[in-house]
Amino acid sequence: MSDGARLQENALGLTESTIMGIAGTAPAFSAAATTAALAAGVGILSPASLLYCGLIMFGVTFAYLHLNRTNPNAGAAYAWVGAEFGPVLGFFAGWALLVASAVFMVSGTIPAATATLLLIRPDLASHPAPVAWVAGAWLVVVSAVLIKGIKATSYTQVVMTLVEVGVLVAVNVAAFVQYGSHPAHPFSWTWLSPLAFTPKLFATGALTSLFFFWGWDVTVNLNEETRDAASVPGRGALAAMVIVLLLFVTFVTATQLVLTDAQIQQAGTDVIFAVADKLFPRPWSYMAVLAVMLSTIGTLETSILQFTRTMFSKGRDGSLHPRYARLHRNWKTPWVATVTIAGFGLALLALASTFPSVNTIIHDSVNAIGFQVAFYYGLAGFACAWAYRKEALDSVRHFVTLLAWPAASALFLVFVALYSIPTFDVTTNIVGLGGIAIGVVPWWLNRRRLSVDPA
Repeated sequence: MSDGARLQENALGLTESTIMGIAGTAPAFSAAATTAALAAGVGILSPASLLYCGLIMFGVTFAYLHLNRTNPNAGAAYAWVGAEFGPVLGFFAGWALLVASAVFMVSGTIPAATATLLLIRPDLASHPAPVAWVAGAWLVVVSAVLIKGIKATSYTQVVMTLVEVGVLVAVNVAAFVQYGSHPAHPFSWTWLSPLAFTPKLFATGALTSLFFFWGWDVTVNLNEETRDAASVPGRGALAAMVIVLLLFVTFVTATQLVLTDAQIQQAGTDVIFAVADKLFPRPWSYMAVLAVMLSTIGTLETSILQFTRTMFSKGRDGSLHPRYARLHRNWKTPWVATVTIAGFGLALLALASTFPSVNTIIHDSVNAIGFQVAFYYGLAGFACAWAYRKEALDSVRHFVTLLAWPAASALFLVFVALYSIPTFDVTTNIVGLGGIAIGVVPWWLNRRRLSVDPA
């Protein structure tokens, strides 16, 4: 790697890395976008679904932590899967992340646009066309900040994430204090019991729960820009996962204390505001809208970071055209890759503006992303188990964290992905499964380019 192809080194520490991981999962946005869908699927078992899917996700977190120690590469899963299973599977692991991030430019910007319109033009907040236009404006603004540099991005992210988490904690505490004695759903330990699930019911909630947790791995995509690149990003990811697991389980439990089933479904993607509106007088309840907006902008940033760093790594290795490895001369950011995803996002938003409703857009894109995330997380879990199969025999701890837990998580993700395919509608399958399959085109074009011009 030449000096001209180096990202800005030593820009992030453990605190910034952890905050990036939290922002990547977007606690407020994820809760707002998917709590109603999770409740519709598994009912009062929503906290248990998040708890046990979160524990399963720790297997992937351990996989990322250990693989990053050996090879701190901005391409993360793309680089690690390629090293263990060959360049084709590596390419498609990275491609799944690229597609998921591109699709997220729709599901990630629309809640920010909806929250913005709720504050300034509530009458337009449910109309797809104006929502798509405002979403496009947010996408352009965020992309410009990211091109400016990782340091500016991290400063912005710290402020937004602290406000977002602070609001969620306030909502959770107020819910338990005000509704603990007269809840909408009387609390039972069954809410957290693994024995209450049937296999089908658990699988039903798993894909939605997976979307809740997606995004913490941005910490390892930023490893080349982090101090102690081999250690800090993995520790940041692990810390982020612990924090968001607690936030998610607590919030979903609080929601069931405050809202009835009908109120949860009626609230839809505004569930955080619905909870806050019963806890705080207006205008204080609008802090929930602010939290969702900041959360969405924050996770939009981290999604673009994951996309651009993966594309940068692919371009640097020759897995994609070298143009995607071009860095800005002063800011050391992959500006070509950033412009590329912004262009994709604007095109998808233009298409989304023709959908019949905002909720339809969110629902279809969340399911498609969940499938794609299961694909590349699963490959990374298998890559860790294979890479450390010998070291795993050194001790019980190594066996659990290097092999058993990552492999079990990967197998679970494969099961969830295969289970979900027949449950999807045509649009979701085209975006989710077809989005990965279409990677054959850039893979073939790049192989052809290399065969014509090996230099």
